[in-house]
Amino acid sequence: MPVIVVANPKGGVGKSTLSSNIAGYFARQGHSVMLGDVDRQQSSRLWLKLRPGNLPQILSWDISEDHIARPPKGTTHIVLDTPAGLHGPGLEAVMKLADKVIVPLQASVFDIYATQEFLAELGKRKKSDKAQLGVVGNRIKDHTKATEHLKEFLQTLDIPLLSLLRDTQNYAHLAAHGLSLWDVPATKVEKDLSQWAPVLGWLQR
Repeated sequence: MPVIVVANPKGGVGKSTLSSNIAGYFARQGHSVMLGDVDRQQSSRLWLKLRPGNLPQILSWDISEDHIARPPKGTTHIVLDTPAGLHGPGLEAVMKLADKVIVPLQASVFDIYATQEFLAELGKRKKSDKAQLGVVGNRIKDHTKATEHLKEFLQTLDIPLLSLLRDTQNYAHLAAHGLSLWDVPATKVEKDLSQWAPVLGWLQR
């Protein structure tokens, strides 16, 4: 039962967007998926409430920073959306669970510097933790200096860049209805699906 954690101590980088779409993908593949939400904003839990009942079911995982409910039998995939400011005991608890950790990062100097220490800490833990690490560039605008700066920064890390996801209103429109990219006709989100392909390939390896 893989546990996929989406983490970044910086708020507003798109953790809930990534978490809900990962959960939506695995549910569409026929898996029994649970989506946990430790974030005080409860964005992923709200998304689940908005999700139409005729779509592949995704269950909520009851979880808090100091208590993790055991998932029911039959669960095949768990996705965990984590809070801003994740560190210390909370980070320790999450890393003990995680099989894969995705760090979303935007092309902003403020986001880069706010995340730099966290990525360095994850890099130091690579030998002791079982979790595989990956970074996803989020809300990326092509051909901008900010994007080039992000790419240069990521090249200094010993953590793979999985993909760059474009800045598009598709994610906001889908989230407002409890939908993922895999709940609408592929022709409507073709470019986004192609950008997600390497992320999904990494998650399934």
